[in-house]
Amino acid sequence: MGRARMHDGSTIEVEVHGSGPAVLLPVDPQPVEGEQAEELRKWGADPALGRSLIDGLSDAFQVVAFDYTGHCLSTPKPDTLTPENVAADLLAVADAVGAERFAYYGYSWLGLSGLQLAIRTDRLAALVMGGYPPYGGPYAEMLRVTEAAYAEAVNPAPVLKSSDDAYDWSSAAVSTTEEQAKQFVTLYEALRGFDDRAVRLSCPRLCFAGSADAISYDERWGGVVVDIGGPLVRHRAELEALGWDVEVLDGLDHMGAMQAATVLPILRPWLTRALRE
Repeated sequence: MGRARMHDGSTIEVEVHGSGPAVLLPVDPQPVEGEQAEELRKWGADPALGRSLIDGLSDAFQVVAFDYTGHCLSTPKPDTLTPENVAADLLAVADAVGAERFAYYGYSWLGLSGLQLAIRTDRLAALVMGGYPPYGGPYAEMLRVTEAAYAEAVNPAPVLKSSDDAYDWSSAAVSTTEEQAKQFVTLYEALRGFDDRAVRLSCPRLCFAGSADAISYDERWGGVVVDIGGPLVRHRAELEALGWDVEVLDGLDHMGAMQAATVLPILRPWLTRALRE
C-alpha cells in the first residue's frame, strides 16, 4: 500500500495486489457496508465491485487499485478536473508503484478517462473502456447532464419519486456538493470540442457496453438521452477497422454491464491475450 500525489497536491491511497503485468484499476478496494450498501443495491450497484474485480484478476496480474472517484468526491477539484490533469493523476498512480508500462481498465467516466490517458502517453500496454464508447461518445449530452447536476447542487429542488417509490435517474436527489458537481462540469466543458473519431491508438484496446445502456433524462437533468451502447452498435465496423475489439452485452443496461460477474469473463481473457502479445 502506498500513496500517489495528484495534480492538486492531494494524495490518494494505492493498493497493489498480486504479481505479473501491471493493470491500473480505478476502483474502491474496500466493500461498502451498512445503509450505503443497501442504497447501492437499490440502484443495481454492487457494494463490493472493486474487491470482486481485484480478486478476479490478482492471481494473474499485478492489480494497482485506487478509488479515484471516491478521491474526487472527498477532495473535489472544481476548477482543475480537466482531461490533462486526470491523465496526469493516472500516470502519477503508475509512477507511485513503479509501473513504467501498464494496462488500464475503467468504466463509465473512468473509461472516458482511459481514452484521455491513452492519447497523452505511450506507456499504455493495453486499454479497456467499459460503459463509455470510444467513438461517437455522448460528450455534449454529458455536459448538459453535469451542468444540470451542478445547478441542482447550487439550488436543490424537492426530491421526486414515482408512486411505487422506484428508483430512476430522473427522480434522484442530488447528494453532491457544489464543488463535487462542478468538477465534472469542468471535465466535460474541456471535452466540448473533443473529436473522438479522429483518435488513433496503437496499443491493444477493447471497448464494451450493454446494448440497453441508454439513459433518458427529463428536463430537470438536461432533457437528453445519454446513449452508451448505441454507438458501439452503430459504429462497430469503424471501431474494428481502427483496431478496437468490441463487445456488446445483450440486454444489459449501465449498471448491469459493470458487474464483476459480467466484466471478468470478458476482461481477464482479453488482458491475458493482449499483454502476452
